[in-house]
Amino acid sequence: MNPVPGAPTPGPPTPGPPAAVLAGLGAYVPPRVVTNEELTRELDTSDQWIFSRTGIRQRHVVEPGTATADLAAEAGARALKSAEASAVDAVVLATATPDRPCPATAPDVAARLGLGGIAAFDVAAVCSGFVYGLWVAAGAIATGAERVLLIAADTFSTITDPADRATRVIFGDGAGAVVLRRGTAGEPGALGPIDLGSDGTQAELIMIPGGGSLRPAGTPDGQASPYFTMRGRTVFRIAVERMTASSRTVLARAGWSADDVDLLVAHQANARITEALGERLGIAAACRASNIAKVGNTASASIPLALADAAAQGTLRPGHRVLMTAFGGGAAWGSAALVWPDLAGH
Repeated sequence: MNPVPGAPTPGPPTPGPPAAVLAGLGAYVPPRVVTNEELTRELDTSDQWIFSRTGIRQRHVVEPGTATADLAAEAGARALKSAEASAVDAVVLATATPDRPCPATAPDVAARLGLGGIAAFDVAAVCSGFVYGLWVAAGAIATGAERVLLIAADTFSTITDPADRATRVIFGDGAGAVVLRRGTAGEPGALGPIDLGSDGTQAELIMIPGGGSLRPAGTPDGQASPYFTMRGRTVFRIAVERMTASSRTVLARAGWSADDVDLLVAHQANARITEALGERLGIAAACRASNIAKVGNTASASIPLALADAAAQGTLRPGHRVLMTAFGGGAAWGSAALVWPDLAGH
């Protein structure tokens, strides 16, 4: 088409908004392993009972004196090394087990990593924390950050009742981390659509009753349990429903079908939940990540730990289409999609 006389010459096309691109991955679990057999010495249970209901054979737990920040700093250092990055603009720590109620744990982790006076803060979305953290990191990059270190770390062994068979056998401790850099949509590693949701009317499904502002510690009403509690059967049903719906939303936004998904990386809450979710979505068992037998339910850390394990095993390779989804306390849930990039060793 001929230009209109006197009209300004068109410039180059306006670039789209920056995308958050996965550039590094790190994972860490504490060295102490607690097997199902070890738990049978303290609880009325058996290896068969635990495994048949959860899919767990063992879990890693911290030694006394080791805290969430210790795990987070190790995973964060490994992610930085994987990304070949010495600096980031922010540290986001997803955790339900901070070192203390106040202040946040993220600034301590940033200081340990030698990252200077950058922005650092915690995100509290329990087992959905990593997906929520992806959304937060993507927003930071969209508004000017060049790199964000996202860490998901939890030490649920410190908040589970030692005498409660229903919760103690499930949880393990661990941390996973990713570095996200500024990039362009469509390149390998660029975050695709993210879907988040919550339902505060379901808060009592997964909670710690005592110790907060509602029931402060040291007051008569603060005698409520300081331990993590969960209504397992109801959580199972709602978790499958919410993760299924959220995953379908992300698949639709990404323009993917279930057959396009190379790896479903669901929160490793229970092997039977992952199985039910995969069946509802129509994703074959061979395309479902699972490391719960080795590490248990590591809460917010479960998705990045599963990603690291799958990458190390070779079941997650560059170019694979990855669907991530989680459900946790709040109730809160979320899903995200990306095409896996070629990362350095982790």
